Formats: sequence, C-alpha cells, structure tokens
Amino acid sequence: MTTALIGGTSLLESMRFRDAAPRRMQTPHGSVTLLERNGLLFLQRHSLGSYIPPHLINHKANMHALCQAGVKQILAIGSVGSLRLEIPPGSFLLPDDFLATHLNPTFFEDARGHRTPGFHRKWRARILDAWRKTDLPPPHDGGVYWQTLGPRFETPAEIRSHQPHAHVVGMTVATECILAGELEIPYAAICVVDNLANGLTPETLTFEAFKEQVRANEQQLLLVLETLLLTLSL
Repeated sequence: MTTALIGGTSLLESMRFRDAAPRRMQTPHGSVTLLERNGLLFLQRHSLGSYIPPHLINHKANMHALCQAGVKQILAIGSVGSLRLEIPPGSFLLPDDFLATHLNPTFFEDARGHRTPGFHRKWRARILDAWRKTDLPPPHDGGVYWQTLGPRFETPAEIRSHQPHAHVVGMTVATECILAGELEIPYAAICVVDNLANGLTPETLTFEAFKEQVRANEQQLLLVLETLLLTLSL
C-alpha cells in the first residue's frame, strides 16, 4: 500500500471504491475499517457505520491504522466553509498552512512531540503539478485552513476574528495532518468549499443549506478525484 484517501460519504460513490473490500485494522487506539481496491486505501473519517461527528472522531486510531497498513502518503478531502467571498462555494483549495492553536493531538508523551507540523511540501507540490496537467479548473494554490472543534458552525464574530488570518474553516484536517506527521506519513489536503462562512452573507447559514451545496459539489469532486488519481498514476 502506498497511498490512502481520506474523505466523506461522496467518495464511496466513486468507481474506485464501489466494489472495494473492507479491511479491519486493530490499533492500540481502537479498531478501524478501511476500504481497499487495487492497492489504494480509503478511510471514511466519519465511519463506514453510524455517522461520527467531527468532535468524536478517533483520529489516533484512524492515522495509526493507515500507518499499520503501510501507507506512504495521504491525500485528504475536506469539506470547508470559505472566509473569503473570492473563494465561493464550488471552489477547490490546496492549503499550505493551518491555524489550530487550541489543538494539540499527539501520540507521544516525551520530547518527540516537540516538532513543527504542516502539510508535506513535496507531496502537496506533486498533487498541484498533476492538477495543472489536466483540463480541470485550477484550484486555489495555498491558503490557511482554520480548524474548529465542531460540531456547531462558527458565529459571525468568530469568523470576523479569523478572517485576517485564514481562508477556509473546517473541523478535521489539521488534527489529521499533525498526527500523520508524527507517524512520518506525508499528508496533503484538497479542500472543497461547501458554504460561505456564517455572517459573510445576509442569509443565515443552516445545516440544510450546507448539505444542499455538498450534494451540488459531489459530481465535480468525483471528477477531480478520478482525474487526479489517473494523472498521479495511483
């Protein structure tokens, strides 16, 4: 195994995983079920069974399972809200940094935890280069991903306070990136903008409106993913 995809339910509809075989992994942090097909692994971060909301995801078990499976690089798909009107719903963004000062996940209880986290530059650059070789609309190259705890959406005041420092907001990617880095697995993410952050427009952000935009983005996401995997020869 070399590459793992992390994503949500829409990726289960991809031709890559429709007939994938489940692979149950037992880790020191709990059990995880992965999907495997033709050497590619898929991790549904919210679980293949009952939906697990962001604040209850067992990230340590998830990342450890991928490590045990021999994964050498991770491509994560993350649903995000945009903090900028110039990054509207339907956009794709490859973050190059994150903001998560309140999060400190670690596998370690010693000095090994004193490390500098971040998206893997070479793996991220390879994904971006592959994207540019396709006919797909170009993604936003770079941006700061701000992770909140969830599961609630952010208040307009919270959005305003972070607008000068971040471009998109989500609830999972930074934690995964930190833990993958501790396991020395290159990690990069593609963010799919599924809503404008609360307060950017006069309309009140609702979960129903968010899910409607997620469904609207699904086909384009699957096209992007399939095209990139072919270009990357994964």
